[in-house]
Amino acid sequence: MPADLVIVNGRVFGATAATAVRVEDGRIAQLGTDAMVRAARSHGAEVVDARGSLVLPGFDDAHLHLRGGARSMDHAQLYPLQAVEAVLAAIREHAAANADRPWVLGRGWLYAPFPGGLPTRALLDAAVPDRPAFMGCYDGHTGWANSAALRLAGIDRRTPDPPNGLIVRDADGEPTGVLKEDAQALVERLIPVPGEAEDRASVRRALGAMHTMGLTAAQDAWVDLDELAFWRRVRDAGELPLRLRAALIMEPGQTLAAWRDRLDAYAAAAFDLRGGDRLDAGILKGFVDGVIEARTAAMLAPYEDDASSGLPAWEPDELDAFVAEADRRGWQVELHAIGDWGVRMALDAFEHAAAANGPWAGDPHGRGVAPGTHARRHRVEHVETIDPADIGRFGRLGVVASMQPYHGDPSPNQIDVWAGNIGPDRASRAWAWRSIREAGGVLAFGSDWPVVPFDPFIALNSAVNRQTVDGRPEGGWLPAERLPVADALEAYTAGSAYAAFTEHRRGRLAPGMDADLVVLDRDLLAAGPSAIIGTGVRLTVLGGVVVHRAEDRS
Repeated sequence: MPADLVIVNGRVFGATAATAVRVEDGRIAQLGTDAMVRAARSHGAEVVDARGSLVLPGFDDAHLHLRGGARSMDHAQLYPLQAVEAVLAAIREHAAANADRPWVLGRGWLYAPFPGGLPTRALLDAAVPDRPAFMGCYDGHTGWANSAALRLAGIDRRTPDPPNGLIVRDADGEPTGVLKEDAQALVERLIPVPGEAEDRASVRRALGAMHTMGLTAAQDAWVDLDELAFWRRVRDAGELPLRLRAALIMEPGQTLAAWRDRLDAYAAAAFDLRGGDRLDAGILKGFVDGVIEARTAAMLAPYEDDASSGLPAWEPDELDAFVAEADRRGWQVELHAIGDWGVRMALDAFEHAAAANGPWAGDPHGRGVAPGTHARRHRVEHVETIDPADIGRFGRLGVVASMQPYHGDPSPNQIDVWAGNIGPDRASRAWAWRSIREAGGVLAFGSDWPVVPFDPFIALNSAVNRQTVDGRPEGGWLPAERLPVADALEAYTAGSAYAAFTEHRRGRLAPGMDADLVVLDRDLLAAGPSAIIGTGVRLTVLGGVVVHRAEDRS
């Protein structure tokens, strides 16, 4: 149950004159000076001394994969290992420590350590010779299988590439062990799925770790109906100390009539969750393209030294039709789009839907409102490179740019392959969050965990400094896109809340808002950009309940 709480001697983000916050019945009751708030506190209210530190809304990760991330915490952790031998050593160590498991699983390997940017099954065979093994790349768009896994999946030189997938082959036509995009499913469908008790235990562990980072809300970007039912059960059991919004799956390869039937099923399963306190729905997620590292992101011009422009998942007309149908029924839509053509396809689809359907029929809070009550807030996820002509379209169309700053970490092992694949001109428009914001677009920040860690501070460092965690390069990579600290914090709080239609309840500190808040261990606004790395969370509060405390109460 929420307890009354008073936080004093702080700097309250977004409230210039306030140094204190009073929480009652799970909501923010008052902002003001220490004296004002102390005078109004209820008998028995806990008083927390912020010690001059910044008090801000809880972080809202606008894009992650919660159950998948929780499951992966028990796999070989390969991110961000910088050398092939380090990757193989981690796999061998994990395999030896889990000798009773039928599969050896891992995720997080980077492209750059491997010759040519891709591993081989021979490397994985040497690390795991006795059973099937499958390692997901850090971006989730490429998988690495050993020979035992390929045999089990029946993948050989005669196996055709699946739709929207690629089996990488050597010069003799033999599979190398690398599977791109939907080809990963040929192996993944054989991997044993954890039971519900295992999943609940993994989720509890993940949520506890998220609280230590100040996360109080998250938006899951790929949930099927079975997983949505799982989250209902977790919520109903009182085991969801997080505000979670779940996006159901929109995928190609079906007729428009089948899509309409699926939307009927989705509405029956999810629309009653709209506006939910701990579990929310009403949004769909689709993939427009892949990733630049694997040359599957959709580009307006071919990749460097290549005739290919990527692997778009949709034909533009098909995407327009599916988005328009969802929009007509009041769904919010988020589209993964990384390449400049992918971003344009997503924006075109949203513009087409608005023109086709007129006032939006969406009812994101489930209150039975009339069409047109809410404006559209469709979203483009990632936006890693963009054509200059499309930067201003986010603001003009009311489309949210949902971006994951740590994807743009300028370490050589993460960026060199990315930039090399598209060349300096297109790489110069990488992660253009400041340009989009200054052109009127709303930013929502997240992590894409388990692609990269859910630590908001490494993401904030990327957004503000455009540097690695150890400060490279000096002055930042593409420094014109650096954000002020306050703007980056806003994107991780208010921007994410706006993207989820929850800005009336959270994302800022004001009377009547949910008491989801964080006390840092310093005044980050005063300390400045150089202090982001090293900042910690002293207190995390969710709905008036302290869910993380780094030290004894003052």
